[in-house]
Amino acid sequence: MVNKNVALMRGEPEIAVKKLAIPIMISMILTALYNIIDGIWVAGLGPTAIAGIGFVTPIFMVLNGASVGLGNGATSSISRFIGAKNHEMANKSATHSLFIFLIASIILTIIFMMMQKPLLVSYGASGQTLNEAIAYATPLFLGLIGFMFSNGCSGILRGEGDMKRAMYVVILTVILNAILDPLFIYTIGLGSAGASLATIASSSIAALVMLYWILVKKDTYVNVTIKKFKLDMNLTKDILKVGIPSSLDMLIMAIAMSIYLIVISQVGGDYGIATFTSGQRLYLFAIMPLTAIGSAVIAVSGSAFGAKNGDYLSRTHIYGSKFGLILGTIITLILVIFATPLSTLFAYTPETTNLVPGIALYLQVVCPTLILTGIGIPSSFFYQGIGKGIYSLMFTILREIIFVVPLIFLFVYIFHLDILGIWLGLCIGRAIASTLNYIFARYEVRRIRSKFGN
Repeated sequence: MVNKNVALMRGEPEIAVKKLAIPIMISMILTALYNIIDGIWVAGLGPTAIAGIGFVTPIFMVLNGASVGLGNGATSSISRFIGAKNHEMANKSATHSLFIFLIASIILTIIFMMMQKPLLVSYGASGQTLNEAIAYATPLFLGLIGFMFSNGCSGILRGEGDMKRAMYVVILTVILNAILDPLFIYTIGLGSAGASLATIASSSIAALVMLYWILVKKDTYVNVTIKKFKLDMNLTKDILKVGIPSSLDMLIMAIAMSIYLIVISQVGGDYGIATFTSGQRLYLFAIMPLTAIGSAVIAVSGSAFGAKNGDYLSRTHIYGSKFGLILGTIITLILVIFATPLSTLFAYTPETTNLVPGIALYLQVVCPTLILTGIGIPSSFFYQGIGKGIYSLMFTILREIIFVVPLIFLFVYIFHLDILGIWLGLCIGRAIASTLNYIFARYEVRRIRSKFGN
């Protein structure tokens, strides 16, 4: 089964991207359901709990970004060695990736446990909202190792083209999360903490299953042997040259998110934070299919780059971008047309029904940017596939800081559009950056093809 996956990655790029993207897409959509399900159940706790969890969102993005980013580093490194037909180095890359996941888990847990309260206060959380935020955040930080290995091991499997088994695990854990959420939040009475505990428990199970496949059952293409592990700094750098910039992508987005939260808190108070938090859950859920296409592009472009096949590299990027553009348009239409009924998912109690118009406005104004994001995301993941994660980081900074933040300040403080101004800044800034990202990716493809001579 695994050899067929490797053969797929080395074959026609359009077929590979499509076949690899679909199971990743299902997995990511289901993973995003963690947040959606949490939001639905937490909505019953009232606006304070919703706002409290909203303040944790940028921190959660950093943790999620670190785990996904390091997983992307593993995917890129392993796929490039597979493309070069170097099985031994692919094995070593997978082993080093597990070591990196472990060290990163320990370091990040210590850092965020020490910094959680000052960070939340700096965002504007106070009183009961701060208490709810800390209650939700603490289990996430303490259970980070399970979250890290869940996303990290998925990256190893993606590197060898084995997407389906990770999808099966995600299906199981999402079901478990849906069961544990009401049990922990209401039956046991843990409140906001129960939502994060359910997420951590579910992701830890996913990690254990994949580690069993990799370390015990050993039915993966890569052969990981911990006993023979010997640190290779060059290989570690090869993984981290994609993993660190990819992780920093989410750090930059979290910094930008912190700025958004500060402005939203000033302009709209807890109501603005609650509408943004709820709308952002749907936005992040909607972006998952586009991220799945990007994840497939990492593996296929990495294999093509390792094989020095410029034609396959170009076709991978073009097909991924077309796929993303079409899918982004469809998703946008759904979110805009059904904005109001979708908003009621997070405002179904008498205390929260007043949030519906605000959430719907967010969806209708911000989500059209997903159309051009459909070509931006595959471009960013293309850079990671060829081992140039720094380019992906560059465009994240360009998108979230250089374009979006100034536009928000322009619309809010110069044109006095308040909440609407924030939403317009998010949409327009991201759309411009995504277009520039695609143009630069095509330039990079032409440069590499000239180097490879094909």
